[in-house]
Amino acid sequence: MFVRPFKSDARTVSIVIDGETVEASDGEMLAAVLLRTPPFYARKTPVSESPRAPYCLMGVCFDCLATVDGLASVQTCLTPVRDGMTVERQSGRRELSK
Repeated sequence: MFVRPFKSDARTVSIVIDGETVEASDGEMLAAVLLRTPPFYARKTPVSESPRAPYCLMGVCFDCLATVDGLASVQTCLTPVRDGMTVERQSGRRELSK
């Protein structure tokens, strides 16, 4: 679907998405990585649990929300990847911390 463009000078970092290690270019937007990593969505809706993928890629639609390093509802289209980042696709509504 989406492929990472080849850049010989880009540093490669490793991130973990749903328990699987994925390579990305340092500074690449997390939404782009989610779009090329099966199952190709970022979250499931709270009511129907329909899968939603990053859509606008500019922070307006909120379809790219995911849990990043334990923080829920992070806009992945505005979040650059960094080495060691852990990401979980969100399913349903986020839980409030107690």
